[in-house]
Amino acid sequence: MSGEDFTEQGGVMQETEIDFFLRSQGYGTLSLAADGDAYGVPVSFGYDGDHLYFLFLQLGVASQKLDFVDTTDTASFLVYQVNSKFDWQSVIVTGRLREVRDDEVAHARDTMADNAWHPSLFSEADPMGEIRGYVLDIEAKTGRKGSGT
Repeated sequence: MSGEDFTEQGGVMQETEIDFFLRSQGYGTLSLAADGDAYGVPVSFGYDGDHLYFLFLQLGVASQKLDFVDTTDTASFLVYQVNSKFDWQSVIVTGRLREVRDDEVAHARDTMADNAWHPSLFSEADPMGEIRGYVLDIEAKTGRKGSGT
């Protein structure tokens, strides 16, 4: 397929489109790495225009997700929506992942409340465990879209 053919089917999203798309979504896939092994996990997120915020629930002593967070230099986060083969959007965000600082807790909570999607994985009787907040300091954002968007 030539570049011209791809252009007819869609193309690069502008910065404003990427921001709108991230604000309109509430979940995606966070990709982490450790010693050459990759780990992708679906997570809810909040987006404030500069950072992505996540809440990780630790149900037990060991957590594969938190182990990978500690060893990942640059995380990648994918958000996508597919309505048809011509109507789709995808955004990839990369950056450093770190724990939310004490002075960021209120902002992180508010940002998560704005657009994060929370599945009902646990009954109200289940013990919740420890909740830890993380922020992705965005270094790069790219987006692509089909011609139907």
